[in-house]
Amino acid sequence: MSFPTTPDAEPGVYRFRDDVETAGPARFIAPGDVVGGGFGLFESAAAPGRIGAVPHYHQGFSESFWVISGRLAVMSGETWQVLGSGDLAHVPVNGVHAFEAVGDEIARFLILFVPGAPREEYFRRLAECLERGAPAEEIDAMAAECDQVNLRDWPAWPRGS
Repeated sequence: MSFPTTPDAEPGVYRFRDDVETAGPARFIAPGDVVGGGFGLFESAAAPGRIGAVPHYHQGFSESFWVISGRLAVMSGETWQVLGSGDLAHVPVNGVHAFEAVGDEIARFLILFVPGAPREEYFRRLAECLERGAPAEEIDAMAAECDQVNLRDWPAWPRGS
């Protein structure tokens, strides 16, 4: 059996552990600019008792969360759902969402952005803001520059309210 060839096809992409940049708890496994822009894939971690992400939305991409280990509470709209290992949450474009780890262990999870938005800048700048204790207003202004509109007064925030 022979298979058709496509000489104009782009070559595949391989990323090795030592080539992956980290900013704060985010590892840029497959940034959109590396994989042709169709998606972006990051790994992240959240510690229980700390805010993972305040309620926010994105106008240019959807976001999905796939839990590797631990438990991650994800809010979509005004509904919270606790996810465990192997569970997935998908939030469409313009969908208000937030997340935080729950339980006793760090939640590790993958974040899939479709299309591959340039989220690396946001995570780099957020890590810098958090490291120096920037106020919420500064963080929210920076986030808005990176297609993230934070909604700190969202009715379902904080979880359990």
